[in-house]
Amino acid sequence: MSKSILLAAIISTITIGLHIVGGGKEVHEPILDANLTTILKAYTSILWHAVTVVLIINSVALFCAAFKPIRFQSLSFLIALQYLAFAGLFIFYGLSKLGTLFLMPQWTIFITIAALILFGCRNRRRA
Repeated sequence: MSKSILLAAIISTITIGLHIVGGGKEVHEPILDANLTTILKAYTSILWHAVTVVLIINSVALFCAAFKPIRFQSLSFLIALQYLAFAGLFIFYGLSKLGTLFLMPQWTIFITIAALILFGCRNRRRA
């Protein structure tokens, strides 16, 4: 068992709740209440729920990887890369559009999860 990948899975699962509850109230609902076209609201909902689905699938996969790290090492690595890409997007848009990283701190969660996964993969290779 990989304790660091298990911790990554737990944090990823907590992130689902943060996304749905906190992000829903702060982001998704205000966009749906805004004066946008119906198609833009539909796309927003699709993208919002797609992120939810990705977080759920990644969390389940990480729990599997925590208990069978060698079998799921490639998948773990891909999830780490995906979460690093998410972090990169938050960093890029935070700096380029908002001028700060503090209004959208989600990058910290994604970097943390990715680091834990990569640490678990590295330790598994050494074993």
